[in-house]
Amino acid sequence: MIGAGAGGLVSAYIAAVVKAKVTLVEAHKMGGDCLNYGCVPSKALIRSARLAHQMKHGASYGLSDSTPVFSFKAVMQRVQEVIRTIEPHDSVERYTSLGVEVLQGHARIVNPWTVEITLNEGGTQRLTTRSIVIAAGARPLVPPLPGLDEAGYVTSDTLWDVFAQLDEVPKRLVVLGGGPIGCELAQAFARLGSQVTQVEMAARLMLREDEEVSVLARQALAADGVQVLTGHKALRCETSGEVKTLVVEHGGSDMRIDFDQLICAVGRVARLEGYGLEELGIPVQRTVDTNEYLQTMYPNIYAAGDVAGPYQLTHVAAHQAWYAAVNALFGEFRLFKADYSVIPWTTFIDPEVARGPERAGREGKGIAFEVTTYGIDDLDRAIADSEARGFVKVLTIPGKDTILGVTIVGTHAGDLLAEYVLAMRHGLGLSKILATIHTYPTLAEANKYAAGEWKRVHQPKRLLEWVRRYHDWKRG
Repeated sequence: MIGAGAGGLVSAYIAAVVKAKVTLVEAHKMGGDCLNYGCVPSKALIRSARLAHQMKHGASYGLSDSTPVFSFKAVMQRVQEVIRTIEPHDSVERYTSLGVEVLQGHARIVNPWTVEITLNEGGTQRLTTRSIVIAAGARPLVPPLPGLDEAGYVTSDTLWDVFAQLDEVPKRLVVLGGGPIGCELAQAFARLGSQVTQVEMAARLMLREDEEVSVLARQALAADGVQVLTGHKALRCETSGEVKTLVVEHGGSDMRIDFDQLICAVGRVARLEGYGLEELGIPVQRTVDTNEYLQTMYPNIYAAGDVAGPYQLTHVAAHQAWYAAVNALFGEFRLFKADYSVIPWTTFIDPEVARGPERAGREGKGIAFEVTTYGIDDLDRAIADSEARGFVKVLTIPGKDTILGVTIVGTHAGDLLAEYVLAMRHGLGLSKILATIHTYPTLAEANKYAAGEWKRVHQPKRLLEWVRRYHDWKRG
């Protein structure tokens, strides 16, 4: 396995469990991007920022509004402590104990059956193998913006180390990019006191979501003080002494934005260079070309995770890792096609945005559907928590309770989505969700009430008319 992010770790774990001889190679940090730069640190930061937000809005809970007093260094230290606490799950020691040989170094595929590792501690080692899993991950995309290097910038990878050295939260922060990473970071730093300007070239934030979700996301960020500039194209950075400026264009006019720190969050690109793909002639486009079994042009070389696409999600990398490992080990008996039929996706702004297969994808395929919506502002637990905002929107086959897709906006939307993912994965319809007992009062009841909304619209009218007549007859 080349790479010790989610794809490599899960592949190695599965192979070790079934007693294969496994070598896992990682050039940098065990745990990959998610543990060290992505999911874990960003969610730790978001949690601190959320608490600061709640303190500022204490009146919503019957308390007094207060200005949070904190050390930004302490906030960033907590982020690192969270990483260190989780690190043992992905450590060399743990995987060695599972029977995995872990080598710290840079791997290069010499031929389809040989990998050469340049060890971090010095020297090289060659290994022969029956199968290889490429799980090299992705890196932040940095746009070719004139003056950017001179002005200085951070990415979602580098900001944790750079910002850890700051005594205070950046006073003026520019976030380039309106996708999930950009939105999460923009809101979090605004809640911690930064004056945040978010620049997105597209007409709206979070383009993968329904338009109404983009509107709600923009409103949520604006409510926290983020200046959202959609339809603005970054042209260049300028530096004059201590003053750093981003120049953007909108409607034919230029606009200047002074900043102290700039975060590039315009996307991530697969790591495709430097480990032998070029020499072997393995086709790549934006990702490594694979078939439905995650095999490259060489049937014993597989790819999983961000380097394979089509989704840059940790849980998808882990999902693909099962197919890559099982096919690599037992493909001579049976090959399994990677299944992307139900992929959950969550953006951890406040309120959270979670969905299954996107609505646009259904419309683009010409699939007919009905939409059922339940407003979370009507949910007892959400009202009690002062979180009464958002909705559950379910797409179903017309006239049937078969679930085609779900979008949830609200507190803990990512958690609420899990029930629908289970239902869709195993062919359970809304009637089954409606018939399931949900604890009162919980946020999970929103799923039941959404199913109830569908049932109300699809009442058996002829049967109910017969029942009405029956009751009239019983009353004499």
